[in-house]
Amino acid sequence: MSHLTKPAFWKTYFTGARYSNDQIPDLSGKVAVVTGANTGLGYCTMVALAGHGAHVIAACRSEQRATDAIERAKQEIRTKYPNAAEPNLEFLQLDLNDINNCAQAAKNFLSKDLPLHILVNNSGIMNTPYALSADGIEQQFAVNHVGHFVFTMGLLQKINESQPSRIVVLSSLMHEQHPKGGIDFDNINDERTSNPGARYGRSKLANLLFGKALARRLKDERVYVNIVHPGYVATELNRSSQETFGRTAGLLLEYMTKIVGMAPEDGALTQLYCATSPEIENKDIRGKYFIPIANELDPNPIAFDEDLQERLWSWTENIVEEKLKA
Repeated sequence: MSHLTKPAFWKTYFTGARYSNDQIPDLSGKVAVVTGANTGLGYCTMVALAGHGAHVIAACRSEQRATDAIERAKQEIRTKYPNAAEPNLEFLQLDLNDINNCAQAAKNFLSKDLPLHILVNNSGIMNTPYALSADGIEQQFAVNHVGHFVFTMGLLQKINESQPSRIVVLSSLMHEQHPKGGIDFDNINDERTSNPGARYGRSKLANLLFGKALARRLKDERVYVNIVHPGYVATELNRSSQETFGRTAGLLLEYMTKIVGMAPEDGALTQLYCATSPEIENKDIRGKYFIPIANELDPNPIAFDEDLQERLWSWTENIVEEKLKA
């Protein structure tokens, strides 16, 4: 059943926010990694976590953009949280387009000899023109799913050692645009069998399948994995729209996003809920899907297909083993 036909989905528009920055507990002593922390939802997540005392690692592709964002975040935290300790923020180089880089990024974090209490797999691309990753995988699938899979699995032992801990996987309502059958494993790199929107939907379904499969694997640990649709948020995620859809349609989409889209500070609250709310541990919430703001909802039924979850897991492990250098 589509979100758009669920009364529970529309009800969330009238129930109000279930989480706010004021509800985030003191995170002193906690270490968090946020992918794509230099802009949009990732930036707002970094600010909120560090503003409440967490040591935040900004895992980003560009050191310059990340460094600029960190300096901007420090100033914002001093203003927004005047009683907070001096923000502890640092950069970790991560290119989700490259399997070997993702594996090395995880090793680079581990070399810091820090615990890891919160991992927010925030970064992503949407509706980009057809392209292949550094490893020859369709780019939206590579960046949104495969790269995060490699990075997460490289950090998982440390996350386990640091429990109670959280893993937050960003998906999207657009997972419902998935191809027939969910993941067309034999055609992932075939441009002729898909379009930018379907490729994005496939990658977002993969996020859900991965999150649920990981939550099952960690069911006996105090590691809480949950999946988030942040909402329609005014971020840079549509930056490829003109290149993909043409100038007129792209400009219209960018304009609509600015007018209709949720502010990133509000859009980040659902992932912050999963990353920080005491409810997650107190109520043993794991493997669930949340939409704005912090409302639990069932995703498309195909996300519950454990056979498909395991097929995706095996396919990803195999492609990673093939591409990973010794």
